[in-house]
Amino acid sequence: MKKALTIAGSDSGGGAGIQADLKTFQELEVFGMSALTAVTAQNTLGVQAVFPMTAEAVSKQIESIGEDMGADAIKTGMLFNAEIIQAVSEKIEYYNWKNVVVDPVMIAKGGASLLQIEAITAMKQYLLPLAMVITPNIPEAEVLTGMSIRTHEDKQEAAKRLYDLGVKNVVVKGGHDEDRHVSVDYLYDGNEFTTFMSSRVQTKNTHGTGCTFSAAITAELAKGLSVNKAVSEAKHFIQAAIEDQLLIGQGHGPTNHWAYRKRNVLTR
Repeated sequence: MKKALTIAGSDSGGGAGIQADLKTFQELEVFGMSALTAVTAQNTLGVQAVFPMTAEAVSKQIESIGEDMGADAIKTGMLFNAEIIQAVSEKIEYYNWKNVVVDPVMIAKGGASLLQIEAITAMKQYLLPLAMVITPNIPEAEVLTGMSIRTHEDKQEAAKRLYDLGVKNVVVKGGHDEDRHVSVDYLYDGNEFTTFMSSRVQTKNTHGTGCTFSAAITAELAKGLSVNKAVSEAKHFIQAAIEDQLLIGQGHGPTNHWAYRKRNVLTR
């Protein structure tokens, strides 16, 4: 039985954060575990409040997993502040976990900040050099690289800059592209780019897409897939989750985490 650990915040609305991660792990037949970094009061309309854990509380949760169950892959989501980022990085190094997927969560769909400004430096210094994969969207990549991203060439340049920070594989996502018909993601491994293209779905129900996509990569890495194949499978997973809408809530509704499995069952 393969195991995956998510180190992230809780979303009371169930669409993002550890809730989305654990749903994704379950759907992809990986045993899911969690270490909470913060509790949010959140729904499809936005984030009403954030209650961060202490760095010690996060460390103790990770220790509980590391000393007993272990993990085949790790995913980090909302880490909130520099102290938590440093604590998480120390534990990843201590347990020598290699399949580390960093989703650099910074801003919620409704615009609320989920990462303190001073934490960006800590992320670049401590966490990114430990990452097997990082999955920034365009605004996150702009913050991490300090450059403006408008074209496909910009995305590729941003990927190179992130790779230079010590990340082994960079996925710059195209969800914020201006193209109304397709979304283009680039995977960079330090040598070459792999392009992943998908049809853009015209919908506001995209809450938790970043969490779900990175969690799917994590699950597939835990099962032993290569980074390229893990990203490819994750793209299929998130595309199905966006297309088969649930229509929950009054704002940015959640994605459909069981859509991928149901499609596979129907095609067998």
